[in-house]
This record gives sequence, C-alpha cells and structure tokens, in this order.
Amino acid sequence: MASSFVDKVTITVKAGNGGNGAVSFHRERYIAAGGPDGGDGGRGGDVVFTVDDNMSTLMDFRYKRKYVAPNGMDGSGKRCSGKSGEPLVIRVPRGTVIRDKETNAVMHDMSDGKDWVVAKGGRGGWGNKRFATPTRQVPRFAKPGLPGEAREIVLELKLLADVGLVGFPNVGKSTLLSVVSKAHPKIANYHFTTLYPNLGVVYVSEGVSFVMADIPGIIEGASDGAGLGHDFLRHIDRCRLLVHVIDCSGFEGRDPIEDFDTINAELSQYSDLLAERPQIVVANKTDLLGDDREQLDKLRAHVESQGYEFYEMCAVIHEGTKELMQVVAAKLQTLPPVITYEPEYVAQEADSADPADTVINQYDDVWTVDGRWIDLIVAATNFEDYESRMFFDRKMREAGIFDRLEAMGVKDGDTVCLGELEFEYER
Repeated sequence: MASSFVDKVTITVKAGNGGNGAVSFHRERYIAAGGPDGGDGGRGGDVVFTVDDNMSTLMDFRYKRKYVAPNGMDGSGKRCSGKSGEPLVIRVPRGTVIRDKETNAVMHDMSDGKDWVVAKGGRGGWGNKRFATPTRQVPRFAKPGLPGEAREIVLELKLLADVGLVGFPNVGKSTLLSVVSKAHPKIANYHFTTLYPNLGVVYVSEGVSFVMADIPGIIEGASDGAGLGHDFLRHIDRCRLLVHVIDCSGFEGRDPIEDFDTINAELSQYSDLLAERPQIVVANKTDLLGDDREQLDKLRAHVESQGYEFYEMCAVIHEGTKELMQVVAAKLQTLPPVITYEPEYVAQEADSADPADTVINQYDDVWTVDGRWIDLIVAATNFEDYESRMFFDRKMREAGIFDRLEAMGVKDGDTVCLGELEFEYER
C-alpha cells in the first residue's frame, strides 16, 4: 500500500466525564440559614463523527490513535451549574464505515453526510441543593459525575463509486479512467502503477454522469492477501456495476480467458455478493491484435457463454470508450443506488449489562445507585404503569440491588437515587 493512502485504522475514543456536583451553602450578610446552593456538574463532551468531503483517505489517523472529549466542569456555589464539555468532532471522508473493534460489527456508515455520536459524555453529578428536603435541610454531600463512554473502533474507508474498474495490473484501467473523466491517475508500462484507488466523474450527456473508480490491479490470491488486491477489494463493495477490463492482446504472454476466470474467482472468494454484482466485460488493447481476431473471438464466446455483456475498445486512442460509457450509463439507470451499510452493532441491552458493575454510595440518609445496568432498566420502565413498576421491582430484586442496599444499612424513609430517578425506600 502506498504510504500516502490509508484506508483502514483502529482508534480509541473516550467521551468526557461529567463534572461533580458542588457542596455549598448560601452565606450572605443579614441572611440567616441561607441553605444549600451547590450547583450541578456539567455533562461530559460527546465524541461526534462528521463527513468532510475534502478528505479522501484516513491518513490523519495514522499517527494519532486516541481521541478524548473534554470533561464537564464541576458545579459551584450560588446554584451555578458547571459548563458542559464541548463535543469532540472527528472528521472522516464520506464513505467511512465505523466498526466495533471487538465484534467487527458495523456501527455506522458515514455516507449520508449526517453527524453521528459514537460515544456519549457522562452525566453531571447533582449539587447538594438537589438533596434539600424539609427534613434534610443541610445536606453536606453531592453526587459525583459519571464517566463518559469509551470505545475501541475500526474506521474503514469504502469508496463511494457507481462503477468499479477491475482486472489484472497493466490492462489499461487507469488509461480508461483518464480518457473518460478529468482524473489524472499515474500511468506507466509496469505492474502496480496504481497503488491506491482513483476516482473520476464521467459526464456522458446533459444530466447524465456517474462516479467511476480505478481499483488497483487484482492478482491471483488477492482475496487471501496477495499483492495489493486484498487491501482494496473492499472499495468495490459499494459499486453498483463492475467493468472488467481485459488485455486481449496477450502481449505479456498471458491468456485473456484465464485472466478473466482468475479475477472472477478472486471476487467470488472475497464476497458472494460481489461475485453476483452486475458486470460488463471489456477487451482492451485491440489495436495490438492486427487482423488476427481468433483470440478475441474465443474470449468473446467464453465471456458471453457465462452471461456477461462483451465490448471492445482501445483506450489509449479513445476507440470505443465513448460508446462504452454510454452503455455503462444506460446500465446504471436500471440498478439500485450505491450500497450503504446498515448497522449490525447491537448496543448493550439491560439483559447483557452486568448488575454487579453497579456502584452504590451512601451520603447520610441518601443512597446513590449508578451504572450501565441501572440506566438501561430505568430508561425501559414506565413508572406511571403499575405492571411496568412491578417488572422494575422484580428486576431490581433479581439483580440483588435491594439486597446490597439492605446489607449496607439502608433504612425505611431513606432517599435512593437511581440515575435521575429518586424515591423513598420502603421494605
């Protein structure tokens, strides 16, 4: 892979922690018993991905692999809440697929241009003003902020192109792209001239255009990691149509039919869906055949026997290229839009979160219960519905939360805070 092109990286993201609530009491001359006035902590900053159409690679992530959003500020006196942390915005090229490192499941596809939050900041803690009641007039405690989410993720760039040019190295893919678009790929008479994908916009007629990608040459064994193909086969995933370019001249001593079968075998081994992708086969370098068309006719018969459309061209002298692009444009009219990847990643649910990770703290007669499991079970409960409340109570007992509270000394009438929920404890 060329050092200037990076299309897959692993990074760590960490959202900001929530700020701590403040313990403070109003003190002012001539005002007695001012009461608690500690403010809440601010929420931690989120980690947000956004699309930057000026980026074409993941090069920016090559040397920086850890991204941490700012924490929320602590609360202060005079009922002043702490400032929330600013979101950390990470820019990626359009077409970047975000995967969970552990499961490799797709979390999000950054193709629609919409911002996406990958890690949420922690909630800010409550200040002591929140805990003031007629019977608890001087609460000398506050709630700490919660940690922000942290994830290890994989960024994978899959180019957004309608058409992908595939074939062995040095068959003329880059030449074709340069002829039919304004792209300027490197062209030379040796293998692997193209070291990273090149995109070009092909204008066929008024209102008719498409994006075509020149994919680095695929060789036998590419699906197993040989050559450059393994690194760039992923860029064909989104293409609606493949244009399979073949050097029909046999000038390098290669058999065009064997090359055709080899490339299709590699596509099939990489992905069954890719093997079924619509494909047009193009014989290039026809000028080198002269009057001997026997080899070309054999190739045509072999290709058409497998159900593919077959065309001829000589890209270097622009022969047949315009007609080919008209065929491609017409074919695209019948095909569905560019593929986008639906999320496969399932956020942790209450049944899979671990109640044992729940943290219980005591502040006088107030008990705080925090953790991922608590947040999920509270969010899933409708406390205005009797059956939902009973389900919540049963889940809490099955998880041992009430047993833990009682073992730590909770008493009837004590206040229990479950995340944002607050109630008086009764056995």
